[in-house]
Amino acid sequence: MAALRLRAALPVVTVAAALLLVGCSTEPEAAPAPATSESEAESEAPSETPSETPSEEPPETPNEEATGTPTEEAPEESPEAEEPAHPISVASLARADLTGGGLRLGAVRERTASWTSYDVTFASTTAGRGTEPLRISGVLNVPTGRGPFPAVVLAHGYIDPSYYVRGQGMTRERGFLADRGFVALHVDYRNHAESTDDPRVETAVRLGYSADVIAAARALRSSPDVRVDPDRIALFGRSMGGGVMLKALAAEPGAFAAGVGWASVSSLEAENFAQFQRPDAPLAELEAGFRGRHGLPAEDPEFWRGVSARPAFGDITEPVLMVHGRFDDTCPPPWARATQQALTRAGVDATLEWYDDGHAFGPAFVAAMDRTVRFLRARMPA
Repeated sequence: MAALRLRAALPVVTVAAALLLVGCSTEPEAAPAPATSESEAESEAPSETPSETPSEEPPETPNEEATGTPTEEAPEESPEAEEPAHPISVASLARADLTGGGLRLGAVRERTASWTSYDVTFASTTAGRGTEPLRISGVLNVPTGRGPFPAVVLAHGYIDPSYYVRGQGMTRERGFLADRGFVALHVDYRNHAESTDDPRVETAVRLGYSADVIAAARALRSSPDVRVDPDRIALFGRSMGGGVMLKALAAEPGAFAAGVGWASVSSLEAENFAQFQRPDAPLAELEAGFRGRHGLPAEDPEFWRGVSARPAFGDITEPVLMVHGRFDDTCPPPWARATQQALTRAGVDATLEWYDDGHAFGPAFVAAMDRTVRFLRARMPA
């Protein structure tokens, strides 16, 4: 699969707008994008034969020099209490009074013997209570029965918002979970599908995605129409959504009961920049695009650490399952091992499972989903 990268031909302002949008999708649902877009079309239909049982041992020790970017070995100093957080940072997101609610069920998309799928909307916020509210669209699968049900909020990977359609990115996962008794809420994110556009999208969109999944959990808890166990809501992200998941857990401890990340991007944004953006644009163009906001990773390392999940791992209180393919050529496998090790060092109950598969999880999909469901049931017991 082709790596997701910004094309050099894009204008400077587009490069800036996509600062924190790197990631990927798993589905071919949207209309095909031109050859120069970042949109990915990965096969949604899994193989009928699950992959081999995953190994508990990760691959060989990753080469931290692979991406040529800062690693977790850099000292992580806690800022002084009186020092204000950068307005674009995980710390600032954590200090915001995030809101959410008002889950509204719309048209029925599909009915099966096991569940009913609805178009939905709910409320989020740009940067906390008192800022402009946003309407976020999504798709909700509700199991047949009375409930209350455990629930999973789904954070999809990167798909070009110009081609993204409602519910795209984790349809397989949504149906699999609902078949097994989980309410599954797929979040479109701001600036996607029928969601409201965020005026801060050019500089803080990825942090906004984390605010949206936190708002989704609040919407599920307060809904009079969907019977959800408020203590059994997990967050499941893939690729870019894996980074969204980690930032949400760090910013809002207790919002979720567990976190799952499949084929996740790096928990250090400088590595994501080096993988997805740096190779595809001249250095001068990148510098011009970020001028007046912040520098590139080598010029402004504190900013890039501030928008990364890893320095905030000590704030995570929930167990985390990481799932990664040994042959992932989009999000390098060493990233998964480095993230899991950093989580463990920070005191997080973190598990990493490996499968003989690539980024999209085709042959290994069923086996990896079975493992994910076992994790969720064990960590969110009835």
